[in-house]
Amino acid sequence: MEAMPQEPEAKERAIRLHCAEGNYDLAFSETWSLYREEMLHFLIGAMCDEAAAQEVFSAFSEELWKGLPAFRWESSLRTWGYRLLKAACFRYLNSPKRREQPASNPMQSEQAAQNRSSTNPWLKTDVKRRFAEIREALDPNDQIVLLLRINRQMSWAEIARIMDDGEEPLTEAMVRRKAAALRQHFHRIKEQLREMASAAGLIPPDA
Repeated sequence: MEAMPQEPEAKERAIRLHCAEGNYDLAFSETWSLYREEMLHFLIGAMCDEAAAQEVFSAFSEELWKGLPAFRWESSLRTWGYRLLKAACFRYLNSPKRREQPASNPMQSEQAAQNRSSTNPWLKTDVKRRFAEIREALDPNDQIVLLLRINRQMSWAEIARIMDDGEEPLTEAMVRRKAAALRQHFHRIKEQLREMASAAGLIPPDA
């Protein structure tokens, strides 16, 4: 598993120093410069809806700015940011406004797929698009775990912290237990994807 590059680590230390000095505007500005593009791209990939992702990202940016003074540095700033991003995404998905939207008809679904294909290079072929649609059928939590592990190559400890919904900080023992459980669940997610891809004719049944 790849560690976070040295440059972001150094920048996080500088941001932490700004926070310790009470210079939260500068801390937020440098945090935004460091992680904005990465997290926006992750959110667009996770939601497969650029307009919705932009709406969620706007709410996330406000929460990041407001929450920075209270951040206790019990994880990396990057990990904490992804935790806020996940929470903002799920609030949007579970919002009354979202639930009241009419279900998409097949033509709308096809148009959405074409839009995703035009904006995301990894969805330009029909096979890749169909694999993406299979992934979208997963539980949202499972999609996040999959993307964090595969696309962002995060450690299980980082993912455990991001996926935790508790108010109290996790102890190291709790992180280890959650990381072990997530690792096992990840194998079940991959098996589910394999079965769905096989049923869709995208891979051989014995793959």
